[in-house]
Amino acid sequence: MKRLDHYWQKIHPVTLLLLPLAGIFCLVSWLRRLGYRLGLLPTGRLPVPVIVVGNITVGGTGKTPLVVWLVDYLKQQGFKPGVVSRGYGGKAKQWPQSVDDASDPSLVGDEPVLIATRSACPVYVAANRPEAAKALLAQHDCDIIISDDGLQHYALARDIEIVVVDGQRGLGNGLCLPAGPLRERSWRLAQADLVLSN
Repeated sequence: MKRLDHYWQKIHPVTLLLLPLAGIFCLVSWLRRLGYRLGLLPTGRLPVPVIVVGNITVGGTGKTPLVVWLVDYLKQQGFKPGVVSRGYGGKAKQWPQSVDDASDPSLVGDEPVLIATRSACPVYVAANRPEAAKALLAQHDCDIIISDDGLQHYALARDIEIVVVDGQRGLGNGLCLPAGPLRERSWRLAQADLVLSN
């Protein structure tokens, strides 16, 4: 039996069957974002600028290498960056968690450990991005925050949005989950500050 993402590159009978669910997903996603934009859902603003690196599709697009490069670039410009992430797959009992090169990936997620190792900057993880960022700022003298894979985490206010798109897969069949790979509709790209094709 094929995995669902096998059908996401084009319109297929399987994806057509999933269109009602995709419509609900797109509507909920849009309403959630609207709630943050209208102030109905709380957004935390930090005392330092926030750069969000994310995507509108599921799956890897090269966000992590971009975050590592961005940290290095900002350091060269004289900034003191810190990174916050979700810590997907992490099974820590308490959040937020500080991450360094000796952290256990099973507790905090493998990508944050990779970022901490390669960037040598403070990294904190938590499902609640504002909490992770506040914990980071309380312990480190950072003057800019990068939110890894944080595009849909609207609870953390952002100053710059960078969206990474897979240059080969693109946006697949252009449909929302589960009929396609999109977390948000393609019009969302026009609202980002920078879109990179990897």
